[in-house]
Amino acid sequence: MTIPSNPNWDPNAARTAGALYLAIAVCGGFSIGYVPMQIFAGDPATSIANLLINQDLFKLGVLADSLVILFELAITAILYHMFRHVGPKMAMVALISRAGMIMVMGINILLWVMPYILLTDSSGWDSAQLHALAQFCFDAHAMGVFVWQLFFGVHLLALGWLILRSDVVPHLLGRGLFIGAFGYLVQGIVELTFTDIALLDYSIIGLLVIVTISEISFGLWLLIRGGRTSTQFTPATA
Repeated sequence: MTIPSNPNWDPNAARTAGALYLAIAVCGGFSIGYVPMQIFAGDPATSIANLLINQDLFKLGVLADSLVILFELAITAILYHMFRHVGPKMAMVALISRAGMIMVMGINILLWVMPYILLTDSSGWDSAQLHALAQFCFDAHAMGVFVWQLFFGVHLLALGWLILRSDVVPHLLGRGLFIGAFGYLVQGIVELTFTDIALLDYSIIGLLVIVTISEISFGLWLLIRGGRTSTQFTPATA
């Protein structure tokens, strides 16, 4: 007699996780990748001018950021449920690290909206003070991205390890997530320590390409193939 080696795999949860992965990629690409480039600048006056000109775009970015956090909460719980039987301790590491990332993301949204609040609230501050505080919030938000990347890097290391131990998800995806995780980790450390080494920059780009392809592929696999449980079987034990 044989039994499936993945008795706790939930096909519906896998499809949901895949859909969430792709939704996060779209919303995050817009709110983290596109919107800040249209607003954030090197000097306070330009940043504030860009914000005032692009208020609707800014609000859409905040909405997308908020959706990312909600999606992240859901996918964190789902991934833990899916992989906890593979390695309970490592699954808990993945859960806690991604939860830490979500917490930093929430703080980052607050930093991002503070300049808008300052500009639309008649606080009586002079222009120099207003510009300086707004730019400080913009700079803090930019650095906050590298902080949550550290948590996300740890999550991907744990998730990659779990996939490699699993007999359901293709191991190539696990290797890509595990190796590419160092792109987030190294970039976070480099930026937060103000290190400037060209070789590291090139290495980071290569690792981030690997992890981006792996994350999108993992999401697509979960959505399309994740509902089909593994055909591998192990002998039943008495």
